[in-house]
Amino acid sequence: MNFSTFVSQIGGKGANAWRLHSKADADRQNGEDVIVLSIGDPEFETPTKIVDKAVEQLRAGDTHYTGVSGRDELKDAIARNHLRLSGQRVGRENVIVLAGAQCALFCASMCIAGAGDEAITFDPMYATYEATIQASGAKLVTVPMNANNGFKPDLEALKAAITDRSRAIFLTTPHNPTGLVFGEKELRMVAELAMAHDLWVVSDEVYADLIFDGAHISIASLPGMAERTVTVSSLSKSRNMPGWRTGWAIGPSELIAHLNNLALCMLYGLPGFIQDAATLALNECADEPKRLTEVYRARRDLAVMRLNQIPGLRCTAPQAGMFVLCDVRGTGLTSDQFCWQLYDETGVAVLDAAGLGDCADGFFRMSYTTSKAKLTDACDRISRFCNSIMD
Repeated sequence: MNFSTFVSQIGGKGANAWRLHSKADADRQNGEDVIVLSIGDPEFETPTKIVDKAVEQLRAGDTHYTGVSGRDELKDAIARNHLRLSGQRVGRENVIVLAGAQCALFCASMCIAGAGDEAITFDPMYATYEATIQASGAKLVTVPMNANNGFKPDLEALKAAITDRSRAIFLTTPHNPTGLVFGEKELRMVAELAMAHDLWVVSDEVYADLIFDGAHISIASLPGMAERTVTVSSLSKSRNMPGWRTGWAIGPSELIAHLNNLALCMLYGLPGFIQDAATLALNECADEPKRLTEVYRARRDLAVMRLNQIPGLRCTAPQAGMFVLCDVRGTGLTSDQFCWQLYDETGVAVLDAAGLGDCADGFFRMSYTTSKAKLTDACDRISRFCNSIMD
């Protein structure tokens, strides 16, 4: 059978990066002794009061169509949350509720870029960026964040990457997979380039509430950036709600209107009972991110300490988020070989970071969203594996 050219735009290294995770997840479902650290899925359950709200609304008959852009109460809560994190004041007209941050990224890409355009992002990047950007027909242009420089963004390379076809910069801060928090100086340079070349900035800020070192700055809050920034976030990480698929995009009202048209023909609104639960999550569970940050800080410290004690491995502590990047080049294996052999021999699943960009080739990404006991077990298994291949 024949397929459209679109299918080639949504594949690539990013999509292939999930092969090992998919196998490990299936093995776990079959009851095998595996530890899945290849994805940022919090082990904690969604807070009870959020679940209770959803159940209450379900029983009350909240199972009908809702407005495409989201309920006003939820949009108001998102706007207040955005003000807290960024200092930027927005209204309902600047907010659209979508099926997770991934959906928001895809919709933004489709509405600001097209065939013949170029969209720039830093390498390494979140695994879905490649397909998300290319789905619009735009060309993905990457700018290095080199391991030898501590994965700091090369802003001169960013400047050199801009052409007359450039349409947008996709920015992730706090960054996935490196855990880097972009500082004010770096963000001002990105902003100056965006304004000088009339570019959009799509700012993925999913981990803004989970920072250990440094402070979050939203690029939309910088002078001249509100009208050219799409801020994307969700409740998946900060409220332990990944399966609820509740995210949003914040931007200029004209862009939100276009996103609404896209959502009209793609989603036709989110379930009302989920939206009401999300509203409660934002309004009444404001302390949850602080609690999670301290939990993940302790797990980060444990993971970094243990991994750095293992022959052939080396890593630095991320400033934010729920992942650590670990250098395996000292083992003599490629990152692909390391990840698959590690899983086959120990049942520990980590993500080959080469699928996240050329600059992460030779690294694996490991989440620390599991318990300290399971994290310790995983590090013990990784240690035994590395010792066996380094003998």
